[in-house]
Amino acid sequence: MSTATDTSDRTAGRTVAGPAPAGRARLLRWWPAAVLLVLVVAPFSAVPVPGLLDGPLGSAGSLQLLATCLLFGALATGYDLLLGRTGLLSFGHALYFAAGSYATNLFLLEAGLPFALATVLGLLSGIALALALGSVSLRVTGIGFSMVTLAFAQAGSILVSRNPGGITGGEEGRAAPSDLLPSSLVGIDNTANLYWIALAYLVLTLGVVHWAVRSPTGRVWEGIKENERRVEVLGLKPYGFKLTAFVVAGALAALGGIVHLLLTGGSTPQTTTSDFTLSLLVMVVLGGSGTRWGPMVGGILYTWADHRLGDLAGSGAVADLPAVLRVPLSQPLFLLGVVFVAVVHLLPGGLARLPSRLRGASNRKET
Repeated sequence: MSTATDTSDRTAGRTVAGPAPAGRARLLRWWPAAVLLVLVVAPFSAVPVPGLLDGPLGSAGSLQLLATCLLFGALATGYDLLLGRTGLLSFGHALYFAAGSYATNLFLLEAGLPFALATVLGLLSGIALALALGSVSLRVTGIGFSMVTLAFAQAGSILVSRNPGGITGGEEGRAAPSDLLPSSLVGIDNTANLYWIALAYLVLTLGVVHWAVRSPTGRVWEGIKENERRVEVLGLKPYGFKLTAFVVAGALAALGGIVHLLLTGGSTPQTTTSDFTLSLLVMVVLGGSGTRWGPMVGGILYTWADHRLGDLAGSGAVADLPAVLRVPLSQPLFLLGVVFVAVVHLLPGGLARLPSRLRGASNRKET
């Protein structure tokens, strides 16, 4: 009788305690929606965020920095479609980002086209360039593919800096014509609109990447990353699938270039360099390559740190320090490098793996 009662009590305990973890799991599924809601209403907030932002959350300067962070979080997510999902290490991804920016700007400046049409043509130009260069680059694999993409990127960067026909502006770039842009996207008073555009670009990129990865094509990408030869044995041709990933990632990058054009008010040659792509690589590795949220987190944190450490390096507080501290602290890239090395060493797999590592450590303590 006692045994039966104890068994019944334990069963009842499981029945009562069971829904709690399930309820927490359901709540955790909704955290992206909660974060999105906070981001949407951020421009209406005057809450100060000392240390993270210079001014209130809804101020023009804070929104500009947040919009830039969201933009690069999306760009890193799109780049991870190649690196983390298909196993393609491209050193030329910046080329398609720059293509979207420069092409849109040129359609506005040289052809005088309406903004909407110039945007569509700029996006199509980036897609066409990704299709053309991807079809050539993917004829080789491994390090050969990486070198070919690097060569194309270097050629594009040199072409922009040479300023053929005066259409690229050379090292100074070219400003976007404010009179041809929608009035709602010009001026400090409309920074919130640009912020929402960057947020929409992030949501779109996350949605496209999530849908693509979960599709049958996405499962083939995963197979190519793990063992391309095995995919061939199954009767599939990896080239077409890799080209699809290349073009989708290039299209997302070109769209990001258009958003960057609006945020910065022009096209800059820095976006054509291989250093720009290397920054994307660092963002992805920092956040966690091949994860759903890792590249986005890495892109946002890297961009924020890049801006804030630059402010720190030029501050009076650093200038007054002894030389042994002042010299390294006055070099933002040095500080970013130290942070990157520390994360890679202490958190293999990136920041996205941190929650699972914490749960594992907690479980080991309980046992």
